[in-house]
Amino acid sequence: MFVPKLLTTLKSYNRQQFGKDVMAGVIVGIVALPLAIAFAIASGVSPEKGLYTAIIAGFIISVMGGSRVQIGGPTGAFIVIVYGIVQTYGVDGLLVATFLAGMMLILMGLARLGAVIKFIPYPLITGFTSGIALVIFASQVKDFLGLDMGAVPADFVGKWESYFQHIRSVNFYALAIGVFTILTIRLAPKITKVVPGSLIALLVATVAVSWLQLPVETIGSRFGAIPAAFPSLSVPHIDYSIIRNMVQPAFTIALLGGIESLLSAVVADGMIGGKHKSNMELVAQGTANVFSSFFGGIPATGAIARTATNVRNGGRTPVAGIVHAITLLAIMLFAGKWATLIPMPALAGILIVVAYNMSEWESFASVMKGPTGDRVILLVTFLLTVLVDLTVAIEIGMVLAAFLFMRHMISSSKVSRQEAGSADAPPLPPGTEVFEITGPLFFGAVHKFRDAMQFSRQRPHVLIIRMREVPLIDATGIKAIREIHRELAQHQTKLVLSEIVSSQVMQELRSARLLFAIGKANVTTTFPAAVERSRALMEERVAETRQGS
Repeated sequence: MFVPKLLTTLKSYNRQQFGKDVMAGVIVGIVALPLAIAFAIASGVSPEKGLYTAIIAGFIISVMGGSRVQIGGPTGAFIVIVYGIVQTYGVDGLLVATFLAGMMLILMGLARLGAVIKFIPYPLITGFTSGIALVIFASQVKDFLGLDMGAVPADFVGKWESYFQHIRSVNFYALAIGVFTILTIRLAPKITKVVPGSLIALLVATVAVSWLQLPVETIGSRFGAIPAAFPSLSVPHIDYSIIRNMVQPAFTIALLGGIESLLSAVVADGMIGGKHKSNMELVAQGTANVFSSFFGGIPATGAIARTATNVRNGGRTPVAGIVHAITLLAIMLFAGKWATLIPMPALAGILIVVAYNMSEWESFASVMKGPTGDRVILLVTFLLTVLVDLTVAIEIGMVLAAFLFMRHMISSSKVSRQEAGSADAPPLPPGTEVFEITGPLFFGAVHKFRDAMQFSRQRPHVLIIRMREVPLIDATGIKAIREIHRELAQHQTKLVLSEIVSSQVMQELRSARLLFAIGKANVTTTFPAAVERSRALMEERVAETRQGS
């Protein structure tokens, strides 16, 4: 389970596949260059930190990961949470949060939670993904329009108020570059699929701004030079107060990273007909984030678009991802100084396209046509992501989804009295009552069980509870049966449990020693056997009454 895909794929590796992996890795590395820089800047950190993340985390994810073709690095999903951390706690706080998130992901993988994370409710994922997309779009308006203004406010409403206040300062050169970038990205695939549209737009825009000396902001004018050297190792300073503040955002990063990486791996499986190892992937993602924090990087995860690009260009093993990281390293070391000439409006255009692709507006509209509960989860998560905070959105969205699920489970549970002479029941002995539980007997549905046990007529001598439709039981359900058993015993009423077909239910009752308390003979596998047991108990009762008289 914890063997990286790199080791298993190399067993049948050949020179032909190596050539394909190298070509795919180089192409993906070129594609990742503008994205890594853009994601870093949008997250509120310097551009080289995006490159460090793509190189270090991308390399580790490919070496240790559980997917054959996963490409790791910074993604748009983290922009909102990373920007918020940087604004509140600074870059040092971000490094600690990234480290903690990495440790959480490693623990999730070792605890084999990979399969569980994939079952996050779809409306919740759509809600915060669409919310992130809108926030990313809002964060790029200043650079896209070239507005002459100070720092952009952190909150969504404040951003737009500030934009409208400075709308008259629009730089039409910047606007033209931004529009050109978007059009190039959208139209380039119709001309060529070898060179990504984002790279074409970036190169043309950079040459035009540099050659024509256009009055627009560039990476160099805002951030200065990009270091043409590999970052030095530096372990983040961690103390109790920092950990206390960073636990919540770190958990959000870990959950986002786990969800996105496993979704990307599932998409990749469909493209290549493979099967990833979800727990190994989580361990790799966690290790990548830990080392990213050691070298000053930002959070990383599996990138769906870059992974798909890798597959489409022939990548079939983790070697392609390793080459992608080496390609980025070479570009940073030997061509990093040219990256300072990239105009900010071009990066804004790239991120606006990323935001549009993330928005999943078709999925959003589809969920809005679904059940009321799904619509509520979607809208609450979306609005909280946009107006409050991504961490709050995920926490409340998860709690809301859990409550709505429990409500659905409760509505599917019922306890009914079975009358004598029904179709599937043999004749009942006098003084015998039968109740049947349908659905899970858990804390949310126990009140139905208690209410049903309030007998409307004379208390029976034998009570049979049929449990053939009970798939699971929790501690509250066990407690309810135990209390019913004690109450019945006080009135000399015998309890018979019938048709416990669920192994989980049987194991829980056995572990709680409830079967021992009820009596082995009073637990039957079939309903006719329960009726026979009731008849025998009635005969014993009659015999005891005669002896007493």
